[in-house]
Amino acid sequence: MDFAQLWDRVTALQPDPPDWLVWGAALAALLAVAVRPVWRFSRTVVTIAHEGGHGLTALLTRRRLSGIRLHSDTSGLTVSSGRPTGPGMVLTAAAGYPAPSLLGLGGAALLAAGRITALLWIGIVLLAAMLVTLRNLFGVLAVLVTGGAFVAVSWYGSAEWQGAFAYLGVWFLLLAGVRPLLELWSSRRHGRAPGSDADQLARLTRVPAALWVVLFLVLALACLGLGAAWLLPRQWPGAS
Repeated sequence: MDFAQLWDRVTALQPDPPDWLVWGAALAALLAVAVRPVWRFSRTVVTIAHEGGHGLTALLTRRRLSGIRLHSDTSGLTVSSGRPTGPGMVLTAAAGYPAPSLLGLGGAALLAAGRITALLWIGIVLLAAMLVTLRNLFGVLAVLVTGGAFVAVSWYGSAEWQGAFAYLGVWFLLLAGVRPLLELWSSRRHGRAPGSDADQLARLTRVPAALWVVLFLVLALACLGLGAAWLLPRQWPGAS
């Protein structure tokens, strides 16, 4: 397959999947977020998106990205250098928590436009770009496994499998963007997480950390609501 054929394949429109697949993907994503034993593993995908948001924003604001680490306890760390204060540092610190929700919203827009294959390949490109920034073995393995799933489904999967995988991933990002913020709110109420992104932003901007958490949560819920409106069928199952 030459480049022109690959480009045609990636940019081609795909038909809307059956309604049962959309609802099934939403339910599976909800279980992956709500069931604690599953969440312990699936949260790594959120960490990839979270730290990727920090890293991309650091580059866009002309900070020097030193590297990203992903840990097996689903925590992560993005290190960049540059001015310790100012808009670039604020934007970089603020980019982590909204990243999963914004990625989910962008994915929902692509799915609503019938761009299932394009979504999968954009995911592959983003994961490949992140791979070169990783500085620990677990991070490399986590991104390789995630990226490998994207490649396998986009290259070998049937149209139905591609649709199921894409809808599951987008639903997961939209739903999973909310839970870490609820966890952060709970942790801060009990005096934990003193070094969170919200606390760092409070030191940088003098805006209370609690307000930053609320702003992030409102954004995540707005992305979930808008994304759901784009993804869900117009009629409920069984409706005439």
